[in-house]
Amino acid sequence: MNREDIIRMAREAGVFSGANEKVFSESLERFAALVAAHEREECVKVCERRAKKYEYETDVYAFEHIAEAKYCAAGIRKRGEK
Repeated sequence: MNREDIIRMAREAGVFSGANEKVFSESLERFAALVAAHEREECVKVCERRAKKYEYETDVYAFEHIAEAKYCAAGIRKRGEK
């Protein structure tokens, strides 16, 4: 999500009304970044729970499930890096 996406969605949601757009845009960008970071972390937790579920499994594919879940968690976290 970039600045233009945030502004477009804010307009669609009716956040801006003319003159106050410039005043709110920076705060809104920070807010959107916080929301996105929180959502990414929640997704990472789902992946980590999935990996933990297979930690003590005897399934022949357990290692692959763990590796895949950890790979997904790392990919999600990487999206938050700048």
